[in-house]
Amino acid sequence: DHLRRYGKDLMEVMNFGWFDWLGFGMLWLMNVFHRAIPNYGVAVILLTVIVRFVLYPLTYKSYVSMVKLKELTPKMKVVQEKYKDNKEKLNKELLKLYKDNKVNPAGGCLPILLQIPVFIAFYRILQYSIELRGAPFLWCPDLSEKDPYYILPILMGAAMLVQQKLTPTPDPNQAKIGMFMTVIFTFMFLSFPSGLNLYWFVSTLLGLGQQKLIERKLKHLNPTNAADEKKSV
Repeated sequence: DHLRRYGKDLMEVMNFGWFDWLGFGMLWLMNVFHRAIPNYGVAVILLTVIVRFVLYPLTYKSYVSMVKLKELTPKMKVVQEKYKDNKEKLNKELLKLYKDNKVNPAGGCLPILLQIPVFIAFYRILQYSIELRGAPFLWCPDLSEKDPYYILPILMGAAMLVQQKLTPTPDPNQAKIGMFMTVIFTFMFLSFPSGLNLYWFVSTLLGLGQQKLIERKLKHLNPTNAADEKKSV
């Protein structure tokens, strides 16, 4: 607000990179929350809730797609074994199998891909916005700096491990890769701003809650397959 009074040139000091428009929107929303509850940690949590709420329809489709993909695993193995010496035919048959069962093998990646711009924009906010400099939350003295006790990244890593365990994965090797990536993410986040750790931790917890809601909804819509769905999860 102070920079805006002096003209456009000084406003360019606040540059949030590729997702500048998203960064300013998120910062504006956090400032709105901060005026109601004067703590930026709470503002980060409320912002995370809104992001998760907006992405819920895609999260739902993604989870359903992963469940269907896991149910198709036995048929996929038959096709892979039958056409193991003919890659072109194998790809065609797998695509036909996906199409016939209305499954998108890449559908599980959509929520994560859409969160990447939010993640990058939020990281830039923590770097360049004055509001979050020195903003405390619980044991963290500054949300723009790393957690001095590494509590948030460890909690985030634990939540991600639980989520990985509960997510239906058709390929055991894919599950192992997911676990490995979770460990790598946790070590990466040790040096990231505590505000970013708070965002990802809360987002993961909300994702687990949404996953449970989706499981219940699927069982309600198809009660005869409830046992099979529970087993696949």
